[in-house]
Amino acid sequence: MAPTVIYCYDAYCGWCYGFSPVIRKMEVQYQDSIGFEVLSGGMILPEEPRHIGVMANYLLNTCKTVEAHTGIKFGEDYLWHINNPDKSDWFPSSEKPAIALCVIKDEHPRLAVSFASALQYTLHFEGRDLCDDEAYRHLLDDYQIPAELFYKKLHSAEYREKAYYEFALCKQLKVSGFPAVFLQITEKKLYVLANGYTDYVTLKTRLENVLKESGISNNAQ
Repeated sequence: MAPTVIYCYDAYCGWCYGFSPVIRKMEVQYQDSIGFEVLSGGMILPEEPRHIGVMANYLLNTCKTVEAHTGIKFGEDYLWHINNPDKSDWFPSSEKPAIALCVIKDEHPRLAVSFASALQYTLHFEGRDLCDDEAYRHLLDDYQIPAELFYKKLHSAEYREKAYYEFALCKQLKVSGFPAVFLQITEKKLYVLANGYTDYVTLKTRLENVLKESGISNNAQ
């Protein structure tokens, strides 16, 4: 099997949003020689819906830290919900964006990293509610999937099961936080490249070291 980068993320994870440019750059540089797989982690899966106000202060502090550490910016429309939780109608859940990613992967598997990044931007910059079906409509043309087909699959039991299978895989990989990145060399050889936000130079160095140790040549610059 070809080496494969496994990117475990969650659409609601601010650190994953900050990491998005890193993993996208890595895919551009290595896509001709390495496969890329994205797994949703199910970071927010409450038994009962919980209002954004429950986590607003935590999210506000996280946003400031992520911006300072990564240079990415959170949009005003997203920050409004955190700064005005008493006026927000958000009840965050990782389920629907995870299902949406499964739909896109089924149609266009090579666009998984791109779509995950688009979901993060949709939430964290544009301030769209990923629990609302309409939050995805503006992406469908870019990812060449008819709206009727997308929404049918988004609400199907089959794709919900696919999403929960990914949540289980992340647990099986012992992912304790997001983002997490692995490099799978063979069915039995899996290496941790990142556990939490990691800058591009560090991530690339780790990947190159694993490839070298495994005797795999790579021409990416």
